[in-house]
Amino acid sequence: MDLQAEDRPVLEGWAQRRKTAQALAMRARIVLKAADGVSATATALEMKVCQQTVGKWRKRYAERGVDGLLDEPRPGQPRKITDADVERVLTLTLESKPKAATHWSTREMAKASGINQTAISRIWCAFSLAPHRAETFKLSKDPLFIDKVRDIVGLYMNPPQRALVLCVDEK
Repeated sequence: MDLQAEDRPVLEGWAQRRKTAQALAMRARIVLKAADGVSATATALEMKVCQQTVGKWRKRYAERGVDGLLDEPRPGQPRKITDADVERVLTLTLESKPKAATHWSTREMAKASGINQTAISRIWCAFSLAPHRAETFKLSKDPLFIDKVRDIVGLYMNPPQRALVLCVDEK
């Protein structure tokens, strides 16, 4: 089998690299053995695969080159969530808040967008969004907030004698 000069380093890299998928590494070894003049039968015996497998990958390399050894897209269920749906979820997440809540949950977003909760989780994960982990300061909308702050700061600044002041965050 004729091997293109620029293909040998690529195939050797695939065959030897630890991070290469094992199926791709096997295909690269099959083609390299063919280029070194090893017969299909000997290659099949040595690599513990059937001769049809060896023949298939030799033929694919001969027809398409290195790209012929890569996995082809497999049939499957077509994508149901469109790019517009993803954009709508991202916009809702970043630019709005649900009614009577401080941040979106996957369940609330699923109800608001009409997309299932698992898909919302995947979208948020893909875009590294975590609305429940807001990093900005939020001022309370409690009408008695100022009075409560004065009481608490007063305890810290001027605690009663022999008193222990503890603070617990509500979240």
